[in-house]
Amino acid sequence: MTWLSPAFPVGGFVYSGGLEAAVEGGHLADGNALAPWLSTLLSSGSLRNDAILLGEAHRVFDDPERLLGVAELAAALAGSAERYSESVRQGDAFLAAASAWPHAVLDVFSGGTAYSVAVGAVAAAHGVTVCDTLAAYLHAQCAQLVSAAIRLGLIGQRQGVAVLAGLEPLILRQSEAVAGLTLDDLGSATVIADMLSMRHETQYSRLFQS
Repeated sequence: MTWLSPAFPVGGFVYSGGLEAAVEGGHLADGNALAPWLSTLLSSGSLRNDAILLGEAHRVFDDPERLLGVAELAAALAGSAERYSESVRQGDAFLAAASAWPHAVLDVFSGGTAYSVAVGAVAAAHGVTVCDTLAAYLHAQCAQLVSAAIRLGLIGQRQGVAVLAGLEPLILRQSEAVAGLTLDDLGSATVIADMLSMRHETQYSRLFQS
């Protein structure tokens, strides 16, 4: 819970994962559209893929060669330059902060590590189960996006809490479902969200780096 709390210094508050472009483009006109958007990312989009990569890193944490292979794949799968930067900057920051919990797995990485892979490997190294890690990670990612929506003026704080509460059953189901998936199950069907992430790179006025 400490690793995935808003206070952990990964800099997540500066990113919106393309959500800002979705608001700017009118794809999310009000708060009622936010929960379906996040649900789709969880079940069919980038959050599902991140969860699969986390699970794989969790399984191979004690095999440096395979773990680095997962890290390289995760970095290569970033859908845009901004999404790559968002993922690896948070991953590297997570590994740096996680050095307060020393473990040899931290020495495997040399930079440019995707956030999901970093979390999966460190959690496994310290005996946190994959389901617990997935639930905490997915909840933290959704909370970060809800926070971005609040700062964009799409919703208020009370509605943001309600959105997170409504997502909890799906987060738990996805955590259990994804725990058994492998790299062969990677894939997404959220083309609009991926395109908006790219479009944000040239958005004229913006609050977030992605």
